[in-house]
Amino acid sequence: MTELLSHAEFRAALEDAIKGREAKNASFSTAWAEGRLERHHFARWAENHYHYVGPFADYLGYIYGNTPDSCTGAKDFLLQNMYEEELADIRHTDLLIRFAESCGTTRERIENPDNMNAVTRGLQAWCYTVSMREHFAVATAALVVGLESQVPSIYKKQIVPLREVYGFTEDEIEFFDLHITSDEVHGERGFQIVLDHADTPQLQQRCLRFVRWGAEMRFAYTKSLYDTYVAPDLVAA
Repeated sequence: MTELLSHAEFRAALEDAIKGREAKNASFSTAWAEGRLERHHFARWAENHYHYVGPFADYLGYIYGNTPDSCTGAKDFLLQNMYEEELADIRHTDLLIRFAESCGTTRERIENPDNMNAVTRGLQAWCYTVSMREHFAVATAALVVGLESQVPSIYKKQIVPLREVYGFTEDEIEFFDLHITSDEVHGERGFQIVLDHADTPQLQQRCLRFVRWGAEMRFAYTKSLYDTYVAPDLVAA
């Protein structure tokens, strides 16, 4: 039977569960960082990304409802994260839409679920399912550690070419700048919640499984954007 890992051992195992599955290394991310995309590719990315991150406060709300009242630190984090997504100075999705509109698409197209591909639809459904059904520590591991904690490393790689290669303004790319900072904090808080509340060998192993699955889901989602929207353009060219 697997023994309970120490916090240091568990933290290392959580980080290792993401390695080799980082979305920053998926084909769409690589093409983005190398300056090989065009604005219409970013428009398709935004139309999909909206339906993945747009409901993030909803996912967190389900996790909050499954978190015992005694776990006040975890509940406070989830509320703060929801507030920042929906009620802070500007909704994060509004910043995403601002970027998308600068790429030539419209709010109507972005909000229309017909404009996300099947893999994005699967990622959204997985997020809902995990947040509704899993132990709050496992759901936090999946969504905050496996998915959200990757954001700073993804956007740090992408924001420089947005400025220097693709010619976006600072206002147009505020969505990325904001998340480099906020999701670094969110990711670390998520790690701490998982370390503190996955307090049995079974919970630890389930958290590790869902972090790995979460990283695989985000990698598959990012790769599918390249396969669906970029690769056909290269074939046509």
